[in-house]
Amino acid sequence: MRAASSPRGVIPNSLSRVTQSPPGVSSIEGMPPSESANASAPVRVAIVDDQAMVRQGFGALLDAQPAIAVVGSASDGDEAVDLVRRSRPDVVLMDIRMPRMNGLEATRAIHRLPGASHPRVIMLTTFDADEYVFEALRAGASGFLLKDATAEALVEAVRIVASGEALLAPSVTRRLIEDYAARPAPTAHRSALGALTERELGIMRLVATGGSNAEIAAGLFLAEQTVKTHVSRILTKLGLRDRAQIVVAAYESGLVSAGGSRGNG
Repeated sequence: MRAASSPRGVIPNSLSRVTQSPPGVSSIEGMPPSESANASAPVRVAIVDDQAMVRQGFGALLDAQPAIAVVGSASDGDEAVDLVRRSRPDVVLMDIRMPRMNGLEATRAIHRLPGASHPRVIMLTTFDADEYVFEALRAGASGFLLKDATAEALVEAVRIVASGEALLAPSVTRRLIEDYAARPAPTAHRSALGALTERELGIMRLVATGGSNAEIAAGLFLAEQTVKTHVSRILTKLGLRDRAQIVVAAYESGLVSAGGSRGNG
């Protein structure tokens, strides 16, 4: 965990909008707040990584922060699922590559656990693990953080995700765009888009191309609360978990292309 640095890579306007986040983190606005995260209770965090040094370092750093409590750690996916079942964390920092059960399988298993509320998962990734980004989003991850992010970025990432937003590290965001540009014509999610109204389709396009609720509202001459309501309906109709998955669904369905233009959807 570095003391300070500037982010590597540039966040393309066609996918996500940078808000006031520390270096190494970009947030995507508009997700419903986490039921568990509130002003009176600390954010409960679980750390999952097969390297003891990472678990100990992240744990010590986060435990020293106000309103954050590390409730446990695990060295592989099997242990992670058991830890979540026992400790009920709000946020899980999840390594992708681990023995026995990897982070992708563990994230799926966590979201299959009984109960209506599941923790937010931040995938810890490196440049050579970028091929797993799409699969992790589909599995239910709320965002990604590079393992060499600054200490400030790690703390802010936990707070961002606990508050109900999603996040992507800038270089991971860039690779998302590059990957979509190289893919064949998409077909996933197309039939489901038929359940959306024209207004909802338009707002989904704007979400996928980086618009915040405030920006979308201003551009369409709507109240910001109206945009939030439309985003909520999109999530419900398409069976999506959060705003990050709206982005994925929009690109996979062809509603938005990698260059940011509108598909025929």
